[in-house]
Amino acid sequence: MSEQAGDFDLEVDVVVLGTGGAGLTAALAAHDFGAGEVLVLEKYGMIGGTTAMSGGMLWLPLNDQEAENGVEDSFEEIVSYLDGLAAENTLDPENVGAFLDAGPEMLRYFDEKTPVRLKLFPGFPDYQPNAVGGKMHGSRSLDNEAFPFDELGTWARWVNPPKTGWPRRTSMIEDYYTPNLDPEVIAEREARDFRGAGQALIGALLKGVIDRGIQLRRESRARTLIREGSRVVGIVTEEADATLRIKARKGVVIATGGFEWNEQLVKSFLRGPMTGPVSVPECEGDGLLMAMEVGASLGNMPNAWWMMSSQEMAAHGRGKANYLIGNQERTRPGSILVNRSAKRFANEAVSYNALGPVLHNFDENTHDYVNLPYWVIVDSRYTSKYRFFTAVHGSGAPDWAVSASTIEELGNKLGLDGAVLHDTVERFNADVRSGRDTEFGRGDATYDNFWGDKDFEAPYRTLGVIDQAPFYAVKMEAGVLGTCGGPRANEHAQVIDWANEPIEGLYVCSNAMSSPTAGVYGGAGGTLGPGMTFGFIAGRHAAQHG
Repeated sequence: MSEQAGDFDLEVDVVVLGTGGAGLTAALAAHDFGAGEVLVLEKYGMIGGTTAMSGGMLWLPLNDQEAENGVEDSFEEIVSYLDGLAAENTLDPENVGAFLDAGPEMLRYFDEKTPVRLKLFPGFPDYQPNAVGGKMHGSRSLDNEAFPFDELGTWARWVNPPKTGWPRRTSMIEDYYTPNLDPEVIAEREARDFRGAGQALIGALLKGVIDRGIQLRRESRARTLIREGSRVVGIVTEEADATLRIKARKGVVIATGGFEWNEQLVKSFLRGPMTGPVSVPECEGDGLLMAMEVGASLGNMPNAWWMMSSQEMAAHGRGKANYLIGNQERTRPGSILVNRSAKRFANEAVSYNALGPVLHNFDENTHDYVNLPYWVIVDSRYTSKYRFFTAVHGSGAPDWAVSASTIEELGNKLGLDGAVLHDTVERFNADVRSGRDTEFGRGDATYDNFWGDKDFEAPYRTLGVIDQAPFYAVKMEAGVLGTCGGPRANEHAQVIDWANEPIEGLYVCSNAMSSPTAGVYGGAGGTLGPGMTFGFIAGRHAAQHG
């Protein structure tokens, strides 16, 4: 239950719950637009949330760098793109308009006022580039310049590590276009602990927080919103053995992420099985539950940002399983996905979010999900050239992969029909040799080839035979980057009730909110772009109007 106002242990202007990209953006914006005292609360001991473990890219249409790089874009194109991909009547025009207006403003703000440095990713296609309004070769996605963690001082140790366990020293643009940097450059980056992707984004945002002297309290779990009448005026948080009542004079910003680690909420809301979240385990729906208690209306609850994943080990330091992203493992040449029938069931190279719902195909006769469980299959040619989960480039397969000397034997080890798996691989190999995937069209689309092997021409950037023993398989999960349903918000990021009226003093952003794009994953950074933009909107509005 929410609490009524009373005595407080601490008073500030704005309280931000969560230290992911959206939360830290909200804190910076609140401070810079007039909130004298800003407090950030982090539930866990580490900072950065899922953002720190992500690719860190932002999908921000209409940003100034598009025009500077000769990319033609328009409001009409983007609305057509999102509206065509969203379920009917699910897009909120005011939210979409707020995202498209404030996204470019946020990028300019980052450039002028913070250490965050984002660059347009040249040639990166949208995730559905063939859809009306989609960009085939232009780019609406931005990548982070690598950031030196030595600038964070002792705070560097508290940033969530990347999923791989080792930080990349380069930006994703550098990895794609100039993968062989000068050894002296790499040496300097090693010495100064440069980090790319989501690490760079969180590092730069955190540096901005540190420079401003914004308070950040770790291991502080917000439990209950405090109300004065209908207005939210503070938060009750737990720290060690103490419970603190904190007053927020201008507003509380919920940036706690999704609810994918809360089994009860997952079963209650998501559209189908979700067995392997790759986000931080702290995403348990805390913000959702608090908002529901004060009358927030909800939206987009069945949907998530779907991602293929695989369980590496039983626990990951927090008593929870560690699920690894399984994205490039399925898109490089020489790999396929097969279901319980030992058959391919989709174009393996499509956007991860688009592939997710395919895992929820339900058979009305067997009353079961026909594509679960499923596995990724590769051969030794693949593992000798590409990274395969935790095994680095060219070092083979991780010890938890299943291996066999023949495809049929591999299938039998997996509990599948080995003969059927053999026929599946042979059919795929025949298609590869003929130059076209006749089953699912893998390699036909621009996006299919973008994350393939640039040493080859399309479609062989993603198509390759599987014929060199030993063969390997890893069981995959129906995973998510995060859920994308939650409290609905207006164009000011204010949480709204069931009468569509704002709940004064309460804001929401990140995966904690009902997605501004109605769950449409527009392109690389399709979660962080809208999520952080609404963090920017929330912090600014709370400071100026709270």
